[in-house]
Amino acid sequence: MKHHVKAAAVAGAAILAAAVSGCSGSGNSSGGGSTHADASTAARSAEQAAQAQTTAPATVTTMNVSPFGKILVNDKNLSLYLFQADKSTTSTCTGACAKLWPPLLVNGTPTVAGGVDQKKLGTSKRSDGGTQVTYDGHPLYRFAADTSPGNVRGQGLNNFGAKWYVLGTDGKAITKSASSSSSAPPSGNGY
Repeated sequence: MKHHVKAAAVAGAAILAAAVSGCSGSGNSSGGGSTHADASTAARSAEQAAQAQTTAPATVTTMNVSPFGKILVNDKNLSLYLFQADKSTTSTCTGACAKLWPPLLVNGTPTVAGGVDQKKLGTSKRSDGGTQVTYDGHPLYRFAADTSPGNVRGQGLNNFGAKWYVLGTDGKAITKSASSSSSAPPSGNGY
């Protein structure tokens, strides 16, 4: 299993690099234009995330990120997103989409921290056989170009047919636009 996940991450690195550097769609591309260095960093991060997902349990927690307030993040304080094309707990983001927007996968039961509502947390089977974490009925994803805590470079992007938004603890999409300070350090964590 680890070999297949790593092979998929490596195979997707070229797609990911191209997508990050030139395929932002018609949404807000917060954080400025992507560079080839950003794409390379994102590709490495995606591979590392794919390797970590095979062994680590998923934790959903919170972080205060300006201008959004308290948003959902993973255990590495990387922003989590919902995809508006997902109309149920079943993910519609597969293939190249899942390379750019890695799903939050779990082996076992996901956990919560930082004011996240355990009752809203769930899981859903993916078409590739993995188990994805959901929150208030929304499958959760990261954005590969978010490489540091507090990054929200995916906010409002229109990729793969719909928009992507960070979520609040109520499970609702936060649709505010990200300011140019989206890559600034976060204002603190939600613990």
